[in-house]
Amino acid sequence: MPSRLLAVVRKESREVLRDPIYLVLAIVVPLAVTTLLALGFVLDVKHLPLALYDEDRSPLSRDYMYAFTNSEYFRLVTMASSPAEIDRLIESAEVRAAVLIPPDFSRRLDAGEAVSVQVLVDGTFPIRALVASGYVAAIDAQFTAALRARYLARQGRVRTNLVPVSVEGRVWYNPSLETKHSLVPGLMVISLMFYPALLAALVLAREKERGTVFNLYCSPVSRWEVIVGKAVPYIALAFVVYVLLFALNLYVFGVRFVGSPFVLTAAALLYITASVGLGLLVSVFCSTQVAAMLVTFIALMTPSILFSGLLTPVSSMAPTAQFISRLIPASYFIAMVRGVFLKGLGFRHFASDLVTLAVFAAVVYGIAILGFRKRAG
Repeated sequence: MPSRLLAVVRKESREVLRDPIYLVLAIVVPLAVTTLLALGFVLDVKHLPLALYDEDRSPLSRDYMYAFTNSEYFRLVTMASSPAEIDRLIESAEVRAAVLIPPDFSRRLDAGEAVSVQVLVDGTFPIRALVASGYVAAIDAQFTAALRARYLARQGRVRTNLVPVSVEGRVWYNPSLETKHSLVPGLMVISLMFYPALLAALVLAREKERGTVFNLYCSPVSRWEVIVGKAVPYIALAFVVYVLLFALNLYVFGVRFVGSPFVLTAAALLYITASVGLGLLVSVFCSTQVAAMLVTFIALMTPSILFSGLLTPVSSMAPTAQFISRLIPASYFIAMVRGVFLKGLGFRHFASDLVTLAVFAAVVYGIAILGFRKRAG
């Protein structure tokens, strides 16, 4: 490493190490925020509070209600005594769904007639309401199929008319369908985009505010030595954060990991380098720390959350959103993280993504070096 570059690295490293706020921001805050988000950001739709109102009070209606209460998707809160109580329970959000069984439920079924069961779902959380409606439809279909099988059995037509079709569903990579296996690694990607970039964005902006940037202007160090020299300590810090976040995924949240740590680490190093480079790029063009923080949050944090595929697959987004996602390094890294964590994929599957991240980092550092102009006075 050239002596002038090494001198910039040493100077910036001392700045980081002797400033406890920077160390807290760099290490503790990403871990704390990731932990809080992982604990609070629950997308699993299970144990929905449910109320039942049975006007029929027959063995058949009890079987129908048992189909709901025996499911892990619903949690029986109460047996309502009237439709008005159902309305009150949903209005007060004590229950999120309710099933109302009419008084002629068993009589109509025994007569071979269709019967309508009213299901009310609280739509204030649309995604959960949609999933809950799907659960209700599935449970109802299962109950109806059982009734049809019993009816045909009584008619002695099982072997001739009933041709059962069984669906054997298998979920790959995340058999338990737990959100944490997908969400917590995704939060690691967002943390590694925002915090390293934020710290790097403050570097030159802080020196501009203090006036110490003129020392750099007057020094013999070249522009690339300044940018690279200031990036190295933050890449090292971000790598420490990555190791801790990786351990947090495995040992605190118990996220499923079947891939190679070597593949993930190689991708993380490229991603961190690009993230720090973006922060320095912001710092080059911002004169104050406040402006650098705002630009980093708006330009990096927000798109990374919305367009990287953290919450919605990129392939399901509108064409414009997909185009934006291609411009965000988090989109490439989040695909690699989930591929390594859940599918155990290796370098061969991510060659193009790794090359894209490397090119992205090279372009960002190139623009930052060109944008940092040494001037006196």
